[in-house]
Amino acid sequence: MNSRRNFLTGLTTFGGLALTDLLANETSSAFSLQPSALPHHRPKAKRVIQLFMAGAASHVDMWDYKPQLEKEQGQQWDPGEKVELFQSSPGVSQRSYWNFKRYGQSGKHLSNVVAPLGRHADDIAFVHDLVGQTGVHSQGTLLQTTGFNRPGFPSAGSWVSYGLGSENENLPNFVVLPDHRGFASNGVKNWSSMFLPAQHQGTVIRPGDKTPINDLYRPEQINESADRDAQDVLRLLNQRHASTRPGDSRLAARIRSYELAAQMQLSATEALDVSREPQYIKDLYGLVPEGPGVDDSKINLKAETEFFGRKCLVARRLLERGVRFVQIFSGNENGFPRRNWDSHEDVNRDHGPLAGGMAFATAGLIQDLKQRGMFEDTIILWTTEFGRMPCAQRTTGRDHNPFVFTNWLCGGGIKGGTYGESDQWGYKPQNPSAATQVYDIHATILHQLGINHEQLTVRHNSIDRRLTDVHGHVINGMVA
Repeated sequence: MNSRRNFLTGLTTFGGLALTDLLANETSSAFSLQPSALPHHRPKAKRVIQLFMAGAASHVDMWDYKPQLEKEQGQQWDPGEKVELFQSSPGVSQRSYWNFKRYGQSGKHLSNVVAPLGRHADDIAFVHDLVGQTGVHSQGTLLQTTGFNRPGFPSAGSWVSYGLGSENENLPNFVVLPDHRGFASNGVKNWSSMFLPAQHQGTVIRPGDKTPINDLYRPEQINESADRDAQDVLRLLNQRHASTRPGDSRLAARIRSYELAAQMQLSATEALDVSREPQYIKDLYGLVPEGPGVDDSKINLKAETEFFGRKCLVARRLLERGVRFVQIFSGNENGFPRRNWDSHEDVNRDHGPLAGGMAFATAGLIQDLKQRGMFEDTIILWTTEFGRMPCAQRTTGRDHNPFVFTNWLCGGGIKGGTYGESDQWGYKPQNPSAATQVYDIHATILHQLGINHEQLTVRHNSIDRRLTDVHGHVINGMVA
């Protein structure tokens, strides 16, 4: 321990601030910031990747085949009830913008735009009857990332980090890989730890950027001597402050973050370096050769494959080094030209490159996890904030559909198949009284990680809070 402490103290960055005799003892109560009675049962999975399609991806154009829409193509869509849409009136029935084909032994229908995932169709558990609570992007996104449709609650990744602890003290437990063009709705609220100890919040990393992790290294304008002097003063102040506040998790988390920053100078740099990966692995994820890069002046398949593929490859490298939860975003908040899945104007223009790039890279990720023996204990969750309507908006777009949409999962002991169907149009659940909610998805993931979702609670404002609120059940047919 002493040699490690001396090494980190010598680093000319924030890491030195953490290393006082008072706070560096990793067995002290100040750092016991997670439950001690976990797992509740034998886990099937160790880690999770959440793939989030920001802007609301269209289930009826990718996963949820609806022959009825083909029969009614061009006719005024009429579900037999009044329909209030987010920003339009119901138009004509609109079949998928891509053809569907059967894949795997199960014969699962997938559209051409996500065809690369066809080779893994039998491994994927599709949930086509997921319901949302809102058609507003910010609220829908929070519901999927935190289990609540309002701010103030920890991310699912924070709950997993809090519940299971770390497998690698040199890397964060929970990592977020955002879209390089900006954050999705809510920004950092999607990966905040809120009332959980602050060390469990997501750490943002931007693969491919010149500075993938903010503030990890000493600014060039500050010399080594000045940095050391500042660290000495701050170390003394931290020591005095901590001595009068034993067990304060906020200070412990801040100190831990400084220590982690020092450790990450070596470990994160190595984990993010994909240049040493063999070419067949780079090809598997769709990375472009070193050189001029890709043209991002307008949305296109080659660029979207590179952007999403690089994040998927970095995620695999992080997971195999002990990171528990990785959140990967495709798409940012609204802007023009559009760089998200919110295809009000043109589904083909937006979903084509985004879905094609996502599917190619995700298929590569699944194959890579399989060949490394990681697929059986890694859960992949694909989600979005809600779906899109079965009718056309301004002839080439689709409006929001919070009434039903698709999630899918694979790996980590999840059994492939279909668990819940939507109606003949993909408008609402086929069986509304038994529809799936996000709480059920979260309960199932926690179950596979060895956690009883009803027992992982934290007392906050006199209420025992949990990821699944007061809802949720494990989708038993889905778990092996």
